[in-house]
Amino acid sequence: MASKRRSRRAAKGRREQRDELQDFRQIQPGAAPGTLIIEPDAPAPQLSAYAYGADAIVARDPMTLAELPALLGSAPVVWVNVVGLGDVAVIQELGRIFDLHQLTLEDLVHVQRPKLEIMGDRALVIARAPKLDGGVKTEQISLLVGDGYILTAQTGEQRGLFEPVRVRLVTGAGRIRTMGADYMLYALLDTVIDSTFPLLEELGDELELLEDDILQRPEPDCLHRVHKVRHDLLTLRRAVWPLRDVASQLSRTPVPTITDETRVYLRDCYDNVIRAIDLIETYRELSSSLSDLYLSSVGQRTNEVMGLLTIVATIFIPLTFLAGVYGMNFDRASPWNMPELGWRYGYPAFLVANVVLAALMIYVFRRRGWLGGRAP
Repeated sequence: MASKRRSRRAAKGRREQRDELQDFRQIQPGAAPGTLIIEPDAPAPQLSAYAYGADAIVARDPMTLAELPALLGSAPVVWVNVVGLGDVAVIQELGRIFDLHQLTLEDLVHVQRPKLEIMGDRALVIARAPKLDGGVKTEQISLLVGDGYILTAQTGEQRGLFEPVRVRLVTGAGRIRTMGADYMLYALLDTVIDSTFPLLEELGDELELLEDDILQRPEPDCLHRVHKVRHDLLTLRRAVWPLRDVASQLSRTPVPTITDETRVYLRDCYDNVIRAIDLIETYRELSSSLSDLYLSSVGQRTNEVMGLLTIVATIFIPLTFLAGVYGMNFDRASPWNMPELGWRYGYPAFLVANVVLAALMIYVFRRRGWLGGRAP
């Protein structure tokens, strides 16, 4: 029964890996560049916008595409957030409003490796925000920053991802209202990066529990749990590792819409990415060590069982020999053919001799540390 459960869990893990890889194979070979392929179960787009400055903010949540052109340019900074990319017509209209190339729209819709593209006075950042849902999964986040605006696009799996930034913006907390669109880019990207640390903390706790379980009771399920954590860490690594180059380029590459003041904050993003990568690599090494520890623990338990069985067999070897000798049917008329078989107390004496011999062997084994004791 346990083996069936392990088989089902392993099959589920393989399906999750295939689904993750399938995200990167959305475009059929030979398709025209810029082809937008929408998943059948993709949620419909929900738009919200915040036009703000140091003294005022106008929120449109939700909003329609028809309201967007009038809102752009009405304030020093306009943040447009799109949650859900399940409507090609809406995506195409956003491309028309923001003057986006068809290949840029393809990057927004289809799963990409995290990257940075500089397009004149604009910058496009593709990132992946992780979440824990029976395992680590990631959602693509696209951030386009231009002169006085920032457009963010989410697939819709983590609708509350940017809620802390929205609260800071609406309440006027911090400096977000007094800074430009480039600072909003930093705030959103920093939120994506920070979302990895709670997951790493949970994975670290799981590794500690696994270490205790393997040392105390190494069950076959422990190895499956180790492999699951390693797969989750690999998923996190794919999402976080490319962000190192993205944060480095943003903090060093001259981009017209990113000021020197904001680059200081972007360097903090780079530091956070490096810290996350260090944790991921540390946990990956620990998970590999746990696999070796599990195999060593199982091998040690097997050796202990085999040692115990060997000792039991060794104890019974002389007893079996004596029982075999005295079990032979010789004629007792001869004085050479075991006359003790005719003694009145021969059988009890034989049993006592066997018990004494077995006890003596057990004592010797314990003195040598072979049977639950320690050698002096």
